[in-house]
Amino acid sequence: MFERFGDLPLHVLVIHLAVVVLPVSALTAIVYAVVPKWRWLLRWPALVLGVGALLCAFVAKKSGDAFVAAIPQLQQLVQVHRSRGNLLLWFALAFAVLVVLAFVLFGGPGAPTSGKGERAIKSRPLELVVTAAVVVMAVVLIYQTIRTGDAGARAVWGNILPKK
Repeated sequence: MFERFGDLPLHVLVIHLAVVVLPVSALTAIVYAVVPKWRWLLRWPALVLGVGALLCAFVAKKSGDAFVAAIPQLQQLVQVHRSRGNLLLWFALAFAVLVVLAFVLFGGPGAPTSGKGERAIKSRPLELVVTAAVVVMAVVLIYQTIRTGDAGARAVWGNILPKK
């Protein structure tokens, strides 16, 4: 199921989606958490992108595992990339959980004109803790996405590209 899309390995296609969706979801969640005035606008996009980031990381991991299973010679070459990808999936899971928590705690649907749901959370300390957790996990997610992609690129292109 995770091996091919048409004639291409699914992993090659999914990683490009993950490299875009994970950082965009992290940046959206940061703004959602830090700028209360924009929460009415970013509430649903933050949730959809947060869960989408987890889905992308999961499919990238599973398709990568299928890719290596189909070509066992790659096992040693992608060892670092694979371990970083496994860690990225756990970070994406933690990030998605925090985004869902923020979605629930920070308010319901509303618009700037109605003011409904603008401030559903009653505890300022809880709001600060959740905001800090979302920001930290978003930064970690971006960092790990870069590290994972770098390890994959080095595995594929490291011996092909000329040295400076």
